[in-house]
Amino acid sequence: MPKKSSSTKNLRSALRIDPEDGVVDLADYSPRKITTGPDSRKASLAALEDLGAELVDLQTRLYADGVAGEQRSVLLVLQGMDTSGKSGVIDHVVGLVGPEGTHIRAFKKPTEEERAHDFLWRIKRELPGPGMIGVFDRSHYEDVLVTVVHDQIDDAERLRRYRTINEFEAGLVAAGTTVIKCFLNISYDEQRERLLARLDDETKNWKFNVDDITERRMWPEYQKAYAEALAATSTEVAPWYAIPSDRKWYRNWAVGVLLRDTLRDLDPRYPKTDLDIPQLKRRLAPPTEPGDCRRADQLIQLLINPCRK
Repeated sequence: MPKKSSSTKNLRSALRIDPEDGVVDLADYSPRKITTGPDSRKASLAALEDLGAELVDLQTRLYADGVAGEQRSVLLVLQGMDTSGKSGVIDHVVGLVGPEGTHIRAFKKPTEEERAHDFLWRIKRELPGPGMIGVFDRSHYEDVLVTVVHDQIDDAERLRRYRTINEFEAGLVAAGTTVIKCFLNISYDEQRERLLARLDDETKNWKFNVDDITERRMWPEYQKAYAEALAATSTEVAPWYAIPSDRKWYRNWAVGVLLRDTLRDLDPRYPKTDLDIPQLKRRLAPPTEPGDCRRADQLIQLLINPCRK
């Protein structure tokens, strides 16, 4: 069961999925309930804006750490039903950080080449490098969700994939990647409203996929598949967080706080250098005498055109 909390310091505890006796009941995780944090859109937007500067600073330090040879990185996994807000989180949360130190990958239906390999093959090719924040829009979990709902794998293969995923993620963590897995939890009614909104807005028609209606008819099957996958793969080293996603503003704030708190825990530092700062500043100082300016200009001209006399 999710825990009550009155402080943003306890957000991870409030949203973390802890299977009871190996079982997760999605009814215990409300798509609308706010257990902690801002309770209005206005407050949430202000709080998210305040996060921006700190996220930039933390991400820059992590990136600099990676350039200096540290192996640490972060992987943010965004998984959820259609319209749950994966691209919205990327726009409004990851967008606060900036592109230099981020690697974003959206996983669609596997290509012929990808199907010819193990289901983790395409995932391993897109993992974040040292100092990077990797973001997966959908992920390896598609291969224990869509495949299960559409009876593409049997129970033995499903269980094998759960074990493979747990071993894979444990290996990532051991190698220095912190994994943040967010289940963007949206209700059946809210999904309908968002699909209708895409049809009503000409600028969003392009986002509408007719197959979404077909998949929507399998809502109970997907809920069951999610519950089983979350129960089997919410581990100590790579837990799942159930993000209430019916309210977009709260969803974005919650993921932003999870990312910030994770980076705070890593506490990346700018690498130390052996630069002789005073000496370098003296070399950059402007000439003080007119003759120095002429000599400097002559030297520059010789460097540009060494044949000139």
